[in-house]
Amino acid sequence: MRKSHPVRRAVLAGAATVSGIVLLLSMKPASDPGSAQAAGQAPPAAAGQAPQGGVNGAVTGDAQQTEYGPVQVRLTMSGGKITQAEAVQAPKGGRSDQITASSVPRLNQAAVAAQSAEIDAVSGATYTSAGYKKSLQSALDKAKAAGGAAQGSGNAQTLTGDAVQTEYGPVQVRVTVAGGKITKAEAVQAPKGGRSDQITSSSVPRLNQAAVAAGNAQIDAVSGATYTSAGYKKSLQSALDKAPAGGGGGAAQDSGQGAGAGAGAGGAQAKTVTGTAAQTQYGPVQVRITVAGGKITKAEAVQAPKGGRSDQITSSSVPRLNQAAVAAGNAQIDAVSGATYTSAGYKQSLQSALDQAGG
Repeated sequence: MRKSHPVRRAVLAGAATVSGIVLLLSMKPASDPGSAQAAGQAPPAAAGQAPQGGVNGAVTGDAQQTEYGPVQVRLTMSGGKITQAEAVQAPKGGRSDQITASSVPRLNQAAVAAQSAEIDAVSGATYTSAGYKKSLQSALDKAKAAGGAAQGSGNAQTLTGDAVQTEYGPVQVRVTVAGGKITKAEAVQAPKGGRSDQITSSSVPRLNQAAVAAGNAQIDAVSGATYTSAGYKKSLQSALDKAPAGGGGGAAQDSGQGAGAGAGAGGAQAKTVTGTAAQTQYGPVQVRITVAGGKITKAEAVQAPKGGRSDQITSSSVPRLNQAAVAAGNAQIDAVSGATYTSAGYKQSLQSALDQAGG
C-alpha cells in the first residue's frame, strides 16, 4: 500500500482544524454584546439602568430675538435627557425660509447629540444658530430647575426669566434659588452701547444685590435707570414664576403673586407660571396662568397688542381667551373672531406656560 506523505497529512490536519473553528464561530449567538458594539450599535441596556431622576416632558426655552426674527426651542426630555429638539419659532420670509429649512434640522440633531447648548453654529446661519443656542440654554435651565425641585426644596435651582424689551434694549435676569431663597441674581442681557454702558454698569449690580436681599421682585428702581430697573423687575418676576411648586417656591410666593399660593398641600398647591412672550403682527402677547391641582384656575394676558385699533380688539378678545383657557384647561381653544393674530399669540404663550407647569 502506498504510504501517505507526511506533508500531506499535516495539510489535511490543518484544514480540519480551521473547519472546526469556523463551525464554532458560526454558532456564536447573534445577541452577543460585543458583536453589537462592533457593528456600531449600543448593547441593550440592562434592566434597571435607565437614567435616574431628571425632568420628563416638554420644556420650552425663551424666544430669542435675532436680526431676522425670533428663534425659540422646545425640548422633549426623558429621565433628564434630551430626546427631541424642535424650533417652534424661526426666521421666515424670503431668503430666511431657505436658511431655516436647511439649518434648523441640523441644529435639532446637534442638540440631541450634545445634550447641551454647546453646539456648533451652522455655516451660513450665524444669527439663527446664535438665537437657537440661547433659547436651547434657557430650556435646559428650566429643565434643570424642574429636576432640582423634584429632588427637594433645599437644592439650588437656576431660573432664567423672560427677556423684557425696554426703550434701550432687552433686559433678562437669571437667578439661583436654594431653600426658597434667592442666593444669586445676574443680568444675562442689559442695554448696551453709548450712554447705556455706563447706566448698566452702575445700576445692574445694585439691582442684583437688591434682588438677593429682598428675595423677590419687589425692589426699588435705581435712580437714573428707570427703564432698565423696570425691565429687570419684570424679568426677575418671570424667573420666580418659573420656580416649580415645592422648590424655590418661597421666593415666588413672597413676591405677592396671588395670596394663598402656598396654602394648599401636595398636588393642590397653586403655582403661577408665565409663558414666553409670543411676537405677533401687532405686538407681543404673553400669558400668565395659575395652576392648582393640575387645573388652570386663572389666566391673564400680561402683554397684548395696544395702540389704535388694537386697544379695542385686545379689550374685546383677551377676556374671552382667558375664560376659554380656564374652561378648556389647555391651549386647544378657539380663536376669537376678528382677533386672529392675538388669538394665535395667546395660544402659543399659553402652551409655553403649560409646558413650564408640567401640563
